[in-house]
Amino acid sequence: MTTEEMLKKVRKIEIRTKALSHQIFAGEYHSAFKGRGMAFSEVREYQYGDDVRNMDRNVTARMSSPYVKVFEEERELTVVLLVDVSRSGLFGTRAETKRERLAEIAAVLSYSAILNNDKVGALFFSDRVEKFIPPGKGRSHLLHIIREMLELQPSSDGTDIGAALQFLTGALKKKCTAFLLSDMLDVDSGGNPRYEDALKIAAGRHDLSVIKVYDPRERGIVPMGLVHIKDSETGRSAWVNTDSRKMRSAYAEWFSDISRKEQRLFNRYHIDNVEVATDADYVKALLSLFSKR
Repeated sequence: MTTEEMLKKVRKIEIRTKALSHQIFAGEYHSAFKGRGMAFSEVREYQYGDDVRNMDRNVTARMSSPYVKVFEEERELTVVLLVDVSRSGLFGTRAETKRERLAEIAAVLSYSAILNNDKVGALFFSDRVEKFIPPGKGRSHLLHIIREMLELQPSSDGTDIGAALQFLTGALKKKCTAFLLSDMLDVDSGGNPRYEDALKIAAGRHDLSVIKVYDPRERGIVPMGLVHIKDSETGRSAWVNTDSRKMRSAYAEWFSDISRKEQRLFNRYHIDNVEVATDADYVKALLSLFSKR
């Protein structure tokens, strides 16, 4: 892709996502993700009814009368987008690949955050952290994130969601609002999510939501005779008889089992989540995610 083509694509995404953020998401985003932390504001003399747990012992000792700390709600959020750029994201049988859909959703969330005067950062990952853009504000910062979403060439093909979540936990000590955008295809040989421990820790420290993007063709195999298939991340390949009803049924059950285990994990750690197909309207999905909060 040439520089001119890249700029045109960035501009196209900017125009569409900016309009959506202004017209649809600004109010819903603000209501769903308004500041939840409490920041220290000032110290004042104790008044009847104040919580004694907020007593400032140092000031009280110096002034020889009780003083308490006053806190106020933090309005400004720090938003971090964890964007999956592994090779499986290049799959697509509709108008967009999974990675293209992820990029547009991430751009909408970024614009919504900027409209809310929040800081936005991005973490791009495969089976390693490919790039981390620290949270910042402003249009130029936002466009930098969008450009990276479109042009970043990952150094690895695989997926390690746990590594991305561990990096988030280590990089941001203060609580943030984090969106994990991925196809979530990171399981062991038994179809169990490999990222449970990291997910548990990250969800306990941050306000984490998951946006899963999938291609409808991934959920079932169409009978097309003998087909040569290849795993885009591992490189493993095999010939498969797609006319076999037994094989198609086994595949569909395998995929459904992965989804069930994934959802149980989200429920266990109280993680808001939503699924978006590459041929579906993601606006409804995002509004559904916001309404859960």
